[in-house]
Amino acid sequence: MNSILEAKNLSFSWGESPVFSEVGFDIQPRQIVAIVGVNGAGKSTLMKCLNRILAPSSGSVVINSEDVSKMPLLELAKQVSYVPQSVSTSFPLDVYDVVMLGRRPYISWRISDGDRDIVSETISLFDLEDFAFRRFDQLSGGERQRVIIAKAVAQNPSLFLLDEPTSDLDLKNQIVVMKSIRKLVDNKDNNCSALIAIHDLNMAARFADLILMLHDGKMKAFGPPEEVFSKENISEVFGVTSELISSTDSAPMRIHILDIPNDESAGN
Repeated sequence: MNSILEAKNLSFSWGESPVFSEVGFDIQPRQIVAIVGVNGAGKSTLMKCLNRILAPSSGSVVINSEDVSKMPLLELAKQVSYVPQSVSTSFPLDVYDVVMLGRRPYISWRISDGDRDIVSETISLFDLEDFAFRRFDQLSGGERQRVIIAKAVAQNPSLFLLDEPTSDLDLKNQIVVMKSIRKLVDNKDNNCSALIAIHDLNMAARFADLILMLHDGKMKAFGPPEEVFSKENISEVFGVTSELISSTDSAPMRIHILDIPNDESAGN
């Protein structure tokens, strides 16, 4: 089975300041991969390199066997949808119309019935029916975030790049959004995958198939949550002690953050 995404030896620097180097991994169809690491580890920058917003200093990105650097922008928009950390609040459009913007790569002359069906289904998936015809710029931050994620889903890509998609959401809607993404990726008719930058390690452990852990400009670990989220890795990367509870048939793996080491907490 061909990979949805192959990142090969990616490096990126701002001028002479390296952000990360020699990052390489691949994502198979119907997988969710979570990127974790401290602030400044390069999670957002890596995503922008994958989406050609930034050009890597070295290495290459391949999506569905095509080199991203050589893809026409319209084709790239059909293959990849990207949700950044911050979202503009100035859209003077109804929610329905914002979600419809996700269909733009497919619309030539006019909006088709198929486009409308996809938008309606997506609005239902994210439980947005109650304010589908409210102005986007009059919504709360969490509501806007859900709409932007729905817009990305309506784009019907092979790969979702989601940069902290749950950061502005309350606890219930964090789970709603992550379950919706999991449902989309698991659907055999979609043949899509998702790469999600996320701070919540328990949310990553619950919903992701694989974890990409960044630390000190390198890929610290890449693999299943049970392998990547060791006490040693969590201590080295995040500077905290933890207790791990293994997954069972009825419950996902859980990570209890206990404290910071005594020598770091002294005097605070």
